[in-house]
Amino acid sequence: MKITCVRATPINVPLEAAYVWSYGALPGFTQTIIEVETDEGLTGIGEAPSAAAADMINSTFAEALAGRDPIDITGCELRCLPSTRGVQSVSELAMTAIWGGVEMALWDLRGKAWNQPVYQLLGGAVRKDIAFTEYFAYRLAEDGKGGEASAGAVADYCARMEQEHGSTMFEGKVSDAEPTAAIALATAVREAVGDDALLRVDSNHAYSVATARMMAPAFEELGIDCWEDPVGTYEDMARLRPHTRLAFSSHNTDFPKAASLGVPDNIVTNIAGHGGFTATVKFIGACEKMGIGFWCYSGDSGVATAAYMHLCASQSWITKPNQSLLTMQPYDVIEEGPFRPKNNVVQVPEGPGLGVTLSRDKLKFLHQQFLDNGAMNKYYNPADPGRFVRLPLI
Repeated sequence: MKITCVRATPINVPLEAAYVWSYGALPGFTQTIIEVETDEGLTGIGEAPSAAAADMINSTFAEALAGRDPIDITGCELRCLPSTRGVQSVSELAMTAIWGGVEMALWDLRGKAWNQPVYQLLGGAVRKDIAFTEYFAYRLAEDGKGGEASAGAVADYCARMEQEHGSTMFEGKVSDAEPTAAIALATAVREAVGDDALLRVDSNHAYSVATARMMAPAFEELGIDCWEDPVGTYEDMARLRPHTRLAFSSHNTDFPKAASLGVPDNIVTNIAGHGGFTATVKFIGACEKMGIGFWCYSGDSGVATAAYMHLCASQSWITKPNQSLLTMQPYDVIEEGPFRPKNNVVQVPEGPGLGVTLSRDKLKFLHQQFLDNGAMNKYYNPADPGRFVRLPLI
């Protein structure tokens, strides 16, 4: 089997309403869908977390992979990347994430060629019901959706998700410029979902160490399971550590620094960012050795979401729920999506490869969204358009 074509298509994955976070308002995500076709009629699909991936894949990776054996993933990687290690003068880490989307497609192809789901190729399933949190935030109003502009409105939204979807696990944006308002938001959500619900908060680097120290006791009292990125750096997080028993998580993946500083307690990332399944499995193994938790973040189409589920199905160390914006995503590129958690879980797809089917019509629609609107601007500041937010807020 030989690769005959590699094609990358940038898409926008809009949310039903933009949510507010520390940097501004986020209306959705711009991704790249990757197709790797072969001379045996099989096509693997993957997803990379940027629009820039499309140019790199179509202009460079496609030529490098033409005629290659897609089962030889290592050989394909050596055609595309100079190095997957973070050596400053050698590696281009953005290329690693782009390659990660291609590698995802090669694993999908491998599963289709061998008629096995990816989780079987990764060693078999330790679980098939994959846990996800529900997400909450202040949201802008858009076409009858969103509009949660107060703590009470956000709490009511969470209560509705519990009623409609059986959600008892929640994570959300808690990054008000006024700390007492942030505490009030977390308090309102806790009261709405009850003491037994899992509740995590994400501040996206909003606070200084001094402010986070002041807020931490209130979050402890609320039984917050984990506080994601309360401050700007691992070093700041290490300074915060002696002042709270709260667990921390982060999207940053500087593992050597995490090991040396003892923070964060959990790393939250995606498969493509590490360079694909192979590198992510190695990373999870390192986390396990160091006692650092791992789960996946949100904001992808059903292609990457399916990949997360296969990873989580096969890795015993992933014991905590992934982030999920799934109930906020009205569109998808797969026939089976968007996935919708029920009672906190989605069952891992059982078909060959990733177990999902790319929809040509949906892909065309979301690609047109990108062509018409450009890449999603996740740094739009509704309070002062044209000016970026600077962190820490306080």
